[in-house]
Amino acid sequence: MSDGTILGLVALGLSTGLLAGLMGIGGGMLMVPALTALLRAQGVDADLSVKMAIATSMACIVGTSASSLRAHHRRGQVRWDVWRALAPGVLVGGLLSGATLLATLRGQWLAWVFAAFVGLSALQMWRGARSSGRWDLPRPFGLGAAGAGIGLVSGLVGAGGGFLSVPFLTACRVSIHQAVATSAALGLPIALANSAGYWWGGRHLGQSLPGAQGFFYLPALIILMPLSMLAAPLGARLAHALPVVQLRRGFALLLLGLAASMI
Repeated sequence: MSDGTILGLVALGLSTGLLAGLMGIGGGMLMVPALTALLRAQGVDADLSVKMAIATSMACIVGTSASSLRAHHRRGQVRWDVWRALAPGVLVGGLLSGATLLATLRGQWLAWVFAAFVGLSALQMWRGARSSGRWDLPRPFGLGAAGAGIGLVSGLVGAGGGFLSVPFLTACRVSIHQAVATSAALGLPIALANSAGYWWGGRHLGQSLPGAQGFFYLPALIILMPLSMLAAPLGARLAHALPVVQLRRGFALLLLGLAASMI
């Protein structure tokens, strides 16, 4: 990799870590468009570059989510009762997405799925997500089903699930700060399940470029993971200092920009 590429990855790692802590999104929605462009510039096929960007992003989220989770837990904002109900479904959905769907779907379709869900989530956050929502939290079975959907879709776009779980939880009368913290905690099982699925789904692929292993681009992973983990606690501190409206609208604007860039 060139010096410019390395510097870009350093900036990307710090930015995604900050956003992971600030908004509970795991950073994947910033990593996927950036890594797709990086891989395309190195000559990777368009279809494979999207899949590799998604898988590499999700592997980075393992470390970022663990760091962000720790910071939010120290502040007592994680709804562990909700996490325990959502996590089993998240694991099932993540394994299914990573092991089967990513390998079989075309990269072009994955890019459109990424843009559609991110854009929809942005509009929902801008218009409807408040600290006091319209519905009560579902029973454990309903939360488990919601978790499966979150894990499945997160695996298709390489994100930690905050773009679905934060609007869902705020609509169910969970405060925005608790929703962000709980979403950060959910990012860890999402990332672990999907990364295991990506490894299984891409185990027979050859090296598309030096440093690649299946769907994972290891040089980017080595740079991005530690830097994003370093920056995540700072983002978590900012999340608890910002007003609710600014946090919600900042999240929405970020998602709209990323959806447009992927299109």
